[in-house]
Amino acid sequence: MATPNQPTLPSPPSHHVSSWVWAFRCLRWSTYLAVLVTLILLLHKKDPPPVQVSPQAAARAEEKVEQVQQSLAQGEKPTLRLDEAELNSYLASHLNLAQTANGPASSPSSPSAQPSSADPSAAVGTSDSPSASDVDQMRSSVKDVKVQMEGDRVKAYVVFDVHGKDMTLELVGKLGAEDGFLKFEPISGQLGALPIPQSTLETAVQRLMDSPENREKLRLPSDVSEMHIENGQLVATYH
Repeated sequence: MATPNQPTLPSPPSHHVSSWVWAFRCLRWSTYLAVLVTLILLLHKKDPPPVQVSPQAAARAEEKVEQVQQSLAQGEKPTLRLDEAELNSYLASHLNLAQTANGPASSPSSPSAQPSSADPSAAVGTSDSPSASDVDQMRSSVKDVKVQMEGDRVKAYVVFDVHGKDMTLELVGKLGAEDGFLKFEPISGQLGALPIPQSTLETAVQRLMDSPENREKLRLPSDVSEMHIENGQLVATYH
């Protein structure tokens, strides 16, 4: 039993952590987690859409193009219609794509010949969605292009090779012609499995279409007056 004169022992020091420290730690780890999730979604390669490509469809497309040229030479105003298989087969036979790992396409007139200056992990940053500059800087070699057409909309599937890593870009929108140039109105888009915000998508597409290096590539032949998607087909009207 303690006597009244016994000294009182001091209590152990408190290791109290302030709420500001806890908030900082939570914010830091939340940022790390957001970057990790964004990177995983960005690098996720989506499967290509189920489109048919065949030599027979490519031959049909070539024949239709030749018939249009003959009609133009005779002073007529023809209309070119290509279905999904014909369009994809025509693109596969005419686009110079880097289908193998031997290197990017060597055609200087192809947008795929432009080198990439952005590393996928560096392009992610700390946000949970790609910015307009992220999309605009996807200047790597194009390995594959596939197009789906449904109703009046077109869905483009593109595979990029970024420093040896395949990345996919999907764009859904409406195709048209304006002042002699190809026009694309984006509706939705994804980089990998990461949705692109509508405002970012519109800004990025507008930059790509207005840039001097792409402007001439979007110029339509002088005898094409209209181009759009109708009932799942590409329709080009000549004058």
